[in-house]
Amino acid sequence: MQHLKRIVVLGMVFGMVFVPVLARAGETLDAVKARGVLTAGVNGGLFGFGMPDEKGVWRGLDVDTARAVAAAVFGDPEKVKYVTLTTQTRFTALQSKEIDVLCRNATRTLTRETDLGLNFVATNYYDGQGFLIPKKLGVKSARELGGASVCVLPGTTTEQNVADYFRASKMTMKPVVIEQNTELNQAFFGGRCDVLTSDASQLAGIRAVAPNPEDYAILPEIISKEPLCPVVRHGDDQWRDIVDFCVLAMIAAEDMGIDSKNVDEMLKSADPNIQRFLGVTAGNGKALGLDEKWAYNIVKMVGNYGEVFERNVGEKTKLGIKRGLNAQWKDGGLMYAPPFK
Repeated sequence: MQHLKRIVVLGMVFGMVFVPVLARAGETLDAVKARGVLTAGVNGGLFGFGMPDEKGVWRGLDVDTARAVAAAVFGDPEKVKYVTLTTQTRFTALQSKEIDVLCRNATRTLTRETDLGLNFVATNYYDGQGFLIPKKLGVKSARELGGASVCVLPGTTTEQNVADYFRASKMTMKPVVIEQNTELNQAFFGGRCDVLTSDASQLAGIRAVAPNPEDYAILPEIISKEPLCPVVRHGDDQWRDIVDFCVLAMIAAEDMGIDSKNVDEMLKSADPNIQRFLGVTAGNGKALGLDEKWAYNIVKMVGNYGEVFERNVGEKTKLGIKRGLNAQWKDGGLMYAPPFK
């Protein structure tokens, strides 16, 4: 009997040792409010998604996602500290609480969400991996890339995808692996590799700031599915809900026809869905632990998803990207938000 008791006690001790300690609900929101600023991990060098402009002002689709969270929490989209992270440091920075949220073109995968202890929230950009080449190569299809040297970032789904693609296509490749985005791009433009592979949106951003953008082409093949999402840590469900619904609020606003220009007029709408969404009818703010005007602030100060897309990466920008999969569900895209009630 005593032996059995010892086993039970030891089991309880080891159980306490090995059960992971989860964050207290609300811990992240409390820390962000106490600090007075949201700390967001970003790319730092990707035109259209996350980088400072010539005046040092941070701009991009991922930047606007972080600004939306700040607008919801503080009523001020400028209360964001941006931390530039590489593909190698982005997830560890989040795990170690160096940042509150990762807004850095990260693909949601099963192992990242489970093994790394992370939560990916709503997708803010649906993408796929492609290939950027100098037009002088005369290549028209990825099927013609056998034997090519390929510039790729390490520790990414991109690295695995391109290896799988060449293997499945019975082609060989010579990987040129460089950790820093800037150095990788310089290697490609300097001729160290024949091809640069990454998400198609990133390739468009890289080409947009090339010395001579018209000298480069993105091949037609898309070899993967890359749902890009903001990321938070496991264990704080309230914070996950906040970041998740900040992304969804921009999508829902566009779906309901609410934008930064008409949002004040929409406060007078008799539609109960719009009243709940904009906080005229209370409830959603309390559910998230935010002010009832949190969604109104996002739309007023940052814009709906369509505005954010067109401003940063749309057809009238240097990237010239069509909405495609990132159009609203009713326009043939994948952008779809659940009810806000």
